[in-house]
Amino acid sequence: MSQAATPLDRETVADRLLKGSVKRSYAPVVDIDWDAPLEEDKYFLPPHVLSLYGTPLWESMTEAQRIELSRQESANILSVGIWFENILNQALLRALLHNDPASLHTRYVLTEMGDECRHMTMFGRAIERMGAKPYQLRRHQALVVNLLPKTFRGTMLWVAALIGEEIFDATQRRVLDDPQLQPMISRLMKIHVTEESRHIRFAREGVRRRVAQSHRIEQLWVGTVQGIGGPLFQRLFTNPVMYSRAGLDPKEARRQALVNPYFRENQRRGFESLAAFLEENGLMRASSRAMWRRGGFL
Repeated sequence: MSQAATPLDRETVADRLLKGSVKRSYAPVVDIDWDAPLEEDKYFLPPHVLSLYGTPLWESMTEAQRIELSRQESANILSVGIWFENILNQALLRALLHNDPASLHTRYVLTEMGDECRHMTMFGRAIERMGAKPYQLRRHQALVVNLLPKTFRGTMLWVAALIGEEIFDATQRRVLDDPQLQPMISRLMKIHVTEESRHIRFAREGVRRRVAQSHRIEQLWVGTVQGIGGPLFQRLFTNPVMYSRAGLDPKEARRQALVNPYFRENQRRGFESLAAFLEENGLMRASSRAMWRRGGFL
């Protein structure tokens, strides 16, 4: 295991990120051309990152069916993004109750929350513009989601932020310039990647500080339970409803997706950088490795 980097003072980090926010931030309401027509032959996610790419079911589909699958998978991922950013904002608001309201750290937290609010608006508008419907939480999922912000504290807050941000970010960086991608989605990804890079830096420095300052019991706890993200994300990424909306047999589609080597490789590539960071900081225990492996991310 490599030695973890020395954590920076949180006011220093916040100052740098605030300056970066001034230089490069977006207002999606005007920075995306929402009135531009969609291109009929373009995908809403590139084919090679779709969960069914390369499967027997994929080979049997027409080009129109494949594009429709990309529409539904994109709408599903954007819906998951809205859920997560809602949870993160709630957790950050709770944490602010215990912080100095005049500090640079607090000012950046509020700046990040503003970014996330704009991202949720952008995702929702993109779902509507692509001609899809948002994916809703089921009742039992909604109960869990409403409890999560109360559990995201200390090290777990920052690790949860990274789990929710880095996997999506890594995939977006690989595909945002793909010529098969709808221009609207490409622009959305460029905006999101630019602003999320600051959020990821903020969360990583938060993890480093907590690991340096917190009791080892907290590190053991977080390192043991954070692997829940593996099977959870696998379930979200193979949501049967999106296959049904794409006109496919949801059970068969999900079965083929879960054994699809292309899909599993995309999962591993998305988690690779975060997995290395968690290992570096002593936050990847045997139980979490097993759960991430079960989810196809290791």
